[in-house]
Amino acid sequence: MKKYMGMAAAALAIMAVQQALADDAEIIKNAESAGPMAVGAGASVYAFNADGTMRTLREGKNGFWCLPDDPNTPGNDPMCGDANSLEWAMAWMSKKDPPKGKVGLIYMLSGGSDASNTDPFATAPTETNNWVTTGRHVMIMNATDLMAGYPTSAQPDTKQPYVMWANTPYAHLMVPVE
Repeated sequence: MKKYMGMAAAALAIMAVQQALADDAEIIKNAESAGPMAVGAGASVYAFNADGTMRTLREGKNGFWCLPDDPNTPGNDPMCGDANSLEWAMAWMSKKDPPKGKVGLIYMLSGGSDASNTDPFATAPTETNNWVTTGRHVMIMNATDLMAGYPTSAQPDTKQPYVMWANTPYAHLMVPVE
């Protein structure tokens, strides 16, 4: 009987590993969908654990990174970016100033979830945080001095380039690619 219980436990463990590999393959596929094929296919892929820590699903070889959809947001919102944009994103997530002099690029070619256009840390719409919906787009991060002339309205036309989170350290240019 013990022999069969041990075999059953081993079989369950193998099944759990196989499921995790299948889930990781789906997560990687979703993450890659954010950028052009040449970017996503060679990018490092990271995912967040339930406790907020990040894990590496695949080491990259082209200097780009990709994150899968955030299941806590209403839409499918994977993203891929370059090394400078990862530094910018990590600064934003930790509420620190973005690195100086490092312009970054993020692809969101699968679209983006709804977000506040004025509050970088909003997690839900309110009467005052100007929630917007943006489809497929790219973002130019950390180019504050280079964005003069682009609309900074709290309620922009999201079908044209505009500055999101204007007048904050996290201002960035949103460029729709429909």
